[in-house]
Amino acid sequence: MKIAEPELAAKAHWVISTQLIISVFTAAAFLVKGAWESVAALYGGLASLCITILLLWGIKRATEAAKDNPGKSMRILYAGAAQRFLLVLGLLAMGIALFKLDPIAMCTGFALAQLSYLFGSRSKGA
Repeated sequence: MKIAEPELAAKAHWVISTQLIISVFTAAAFLVKGAWESVAALYGGLASLCITILLLWGIKRATEAAKDNPGKSMRILYAGAAQRFLLVLGLLAMGIALFKLDPIAMCTGFALAQLSYLFGSRSKGA
């Protein structure tokens, strides 16, 4: 497993960098509508980035656990999926209800960052 770790780390760095860049570009595009729309788009992108980091942390924990107990490894991955789902719900709800961010801009920022995650994780150059 040691051979794959640097490759996985490089790919994770690539995906996170791509998500951050797309989030910033999305926020810049929403500056046309206004500053708060831009903040909302950036917030959505950063919410996506948070769940990516949580996923990477969960994979690292599951990989370590798999050495001793494969069942524990699966539980870590399933719990991580539930955590990410709840985190997204909480962050997006907080953005709309508490911070009064524009839902369209926020969801657009989130969706584009998620798409960059999808394409970034599937790219051959990463």
